[in-house]
Amino acid sequence: MPDAAVERVLVEGEMEVHGRIAGSSNATLLVTCRLQGEELLAVYKPFKGERPLWDFPGGLFRREVAAYVLSETLGWGLVPETVERPEGPFGQGSVQRFVHEDGTSHYFTLRDEPKWHAVLMRLAAFDVVANNADRKSGHVLLAEDRLWAIDNGLCFNRDDKLRTVIWDFGGEPLEAGVEEDLARLAREGPPAALCQLIEPSEVAATMDRVAWLLSLRALPELVDDGDWPPYPWPLV
Repeated sequence: MPDAAVERVLVEGEMEVHGRIAGSSNATLLVTCRLQGEELLAVYKPFKGERPLWDFPGGLFRREVAAYVLSETLGWGLVPETVERPEGPFGQGSVQRFVHEDGTSHYFTLRDEPKWHAVLMRLAAFDVVANNADRKSGHVLLAEDRLWAIDNGLCFNRDDKLRTVIWDFGGEPLEAGVEEDLARLAREGPPAALCQLIEPSEVAATMDRVAWLLSLRALPELVDDGDWPPYPWPLV
């Protein structure tokens, strides 16, 4: 199904809730969306189910959508189709296509396979730009013979909050394609859809991180000064 058709089913489809996905700190629901004979399993994160955080404003579901917008704008295809849905069984929230992962793979198992290194390095660059504060190993999935990045709600803070397990490639130069895509984003500016999802100061900070990464021309290396741990917990 083309991306646009997937997004339409996610936004407009009748939603059936199957239950809560275990282990999630916020309400994360497995649902089926049905529209005109098409149906998709999806993950629904309603705004009403979010726990308040001291360092992120409410509306984390919009950051899930913003991560998809950023990934698609860069042409990297790292995040499954994710939409903002104004209504649902539990109100407004994000809906993301469910990817049928293999159930055993995550970053710490995938990093040892050279065939995944290029996409993992691209994901590391993505998380720098998005300022991901919670890239656990289990948020990297192997599904459909490719890697996906999920659980992107703690992104785009204006303050530096990068916390990730993907530090193995620190110091490695950016691939030419990654550098070109970042340069294009810097040249063309942020997409309108991103500007509608996060605050202007957060958009500006995102573009500053693009410029910084382009100036560095490499992935940043791990620096733990003890003030703000640069990795999430739990790690998986």
